[in-house]
Amino acid sequence: MKAGDYYFIFKNSGLEAQGKYFVRKGLEGTDELFLDINTIAENGLASASLLGADDQNRYMAVNVNQAGSDWSTIEVYDIATKQKMSDKLEWVKFSGAAWYGDGFYYSRYPQPAKGMELSGDNKNHMVYYHKIGTDQSADELVYSDPSRQDMYHNVYLTEDKKYLFLIAAPGTDTYEVWFKNPAEKNAKFKPLFTDMNHKSSPIECTEDGMLIVRTDVGSANSRLVLVDPNNPDPSNWKEIVPATENLLQGASTGGGVIFLEYLDKANTRIFRCNYDGSDLKEIPMPDKTGSAGGFGGKKDEKICFYSFTSFTYPSVIFKYDIDANQSTEYYRINVKFNPADYESKQVMYKSKDGTDVPMFIVHKKGLKLDGKNPAWLYSYGGFSIPMQPGFSSSRIILLENGAVFAMPCIRGGNEFGEGWHKAGMLDKKQNVFDDFIAAAEFLIKEGYTSNELLAIEGGSNGGLLVGACMTQRPDLFKVAFPQVGVLDMLRFHKFTVGKGWIPEYGCADSSKTHFDFLYKYSPYHNLKKGTKYPATMVMTADHDDRVVPAHSFKFAARLQEYHQGENPVLIRIEKSAGHGAGMSTDQVIESIADKYAFFFYNIGRDL
Repeated sequence: MKAGDYYFIFKNSGLEAQGKYFVRKGLEGTDELFLDINTIAENGLASASLLGADDQNRYMAVNVNQAGSDWSTIEVYDIATKQKMSDKLEWVKFSGAAWYGDGFYYSRYPQPAKGMELSGDNKNHMVYYHKIGTDQSADELVYSDPSRQDMYHNVYLTEDKKYLFLIAAPGTDTYEVWFKNPAEKNAKFKPLFTDMNHKSSPIECTEDGMLIVRTDVGSANSRLVLVDPNNPDPSNWKEIVPATENLLQGASTGGGVIFLEYLDKANTRIFRCNYDGSDLKEIPMPDKTGSAGGFGGKKDEKICFYSFTSFTYPSVIFKYDIDANQSTEYYRINVKFNPADYESKQVMYKSKDGTDVPMFIVHKKGLKLDGKNPAWLYSYGGFSIPMQPGFSSSRIILLENGAVFAMPCIRGGNEFGEGWHKAGMLDKKQNVFDDFIAAAEFLIKEGYTSNELLAIEGGSNGGLLVGACMTQRPDLFKVAFPQVGVLDMLRFHKFTVGKGWIPEYGCADSSKTHFDFLYKYSPYHNLKKGTKYPATMVMTADHDDRVVPAHSFKFAARLQEYHQGENPVLIRIEKSAGHGAGMSTDQVIESIADKYAFFFYNIGRDL
């Protein structure tokens, strides 16, 4: 992260509980310790992230989470002295820090009732303005909507500070965009995009005040248009970059150009163009199979950074010269791994309804397709989140021991645009499970593995995926890992932020139609007495206030009651951890070790 002349770098020497933030003045400067996250809490059970610096590059806002909870505290550090200041903002959740003047905008909830911090229904997400050096009690309420208390509210600013955007979302899918001039203190937010059937996101503004917007209006694969905020009707839009056959997953600006991120069968393609769409050109990546992230900065930047990774390509940070359109390797992680020993490929298979679904498969070279190989099948299938290639040092342990790793790009993600997402949500959610089951059947049919050697894993919405598939096809899998899963589909909306998933799943309380399709696949409600289920390790954590652990507790208890056979059924509850993010290195290692030991033990193989 760059802030004026300062560069912030996150490092972990390898086995530290949490990493450390360093800062250097100038790109070739000496690294100095800025924040040791390990000192925030005992045993490294707190995590922290940088939210950004103010416009004068004096202060850095830091987001701190304790024990994996989604609740966070925003603190402020003086960049030059590296000292923490008195500012402390509590009961923050799902927020950034949008700097303006001598302070920043942020989002928070009211303080919850005592004892309900990790399970209570969060309502009334508000936007406040905090002035540096003042107590939180003096913060100015900028936006609240008591008539729609289930909405999320977040704000961000254009670089020139002309526009403050308010994102109002009923959940994780659709949203509205409102705006105002932050200089007009008492001005109300005006509507910009309020059609909940589409997604339109302002990226930046031009010198004459026009907005560059990424939108799916006119194409599910999205495009870039120029919008006059004072006359935002779509009939007045001017197209900058037309839609293509690939999804325009994201867009950002930096150095006076626009960076365009496309998904090509789940692989990243990066292009750049001028603000008017001219001079469109691709930025070459190290490989056509892989994922890239980064790109962006202020208009006067000359360089920016991005990372690239794939299943067999450990993450590398590249420095990109914007004027020269040239990348050079900046930092490579030292991993004891020889990519030449492994191969990865992408295959297509047919789901139950005949839909072609892509799947990545990774394994040692020379693998025999004799059905005798252990296999690990992982996916997510929801919330428009794509399954993209990425390196995992822990996954190498599987591959080194002769296992096959497979990751299908099932419906519910956005690998093929919004249509692919919508084909796996609400009453079409069964498509997601059918795609995953078909992936397992493909691996078995093609000789990669057998049902006695196959494990399935998924977390959160992916935990729902595993729970649904193991209840629908208990014969197909030997081992199952439903992690922090949404497993009771009739009551998920009653806890913490679960109501935000109603646009994705539906709501059993809102209509009989919703109740019927949710009940039909809800993992908890579809366990059957006397059934032989796979060896199962249900995984959750005591501070998970996103998908509350009650889902896992109930599912594990009923699974143990109804299961018949010798396959073990366990629940693993991580202490002082949440939905997955922010775990200490020891916690991560122990979790992975338990999973792999459970897997290899239950397929009868030594690790």
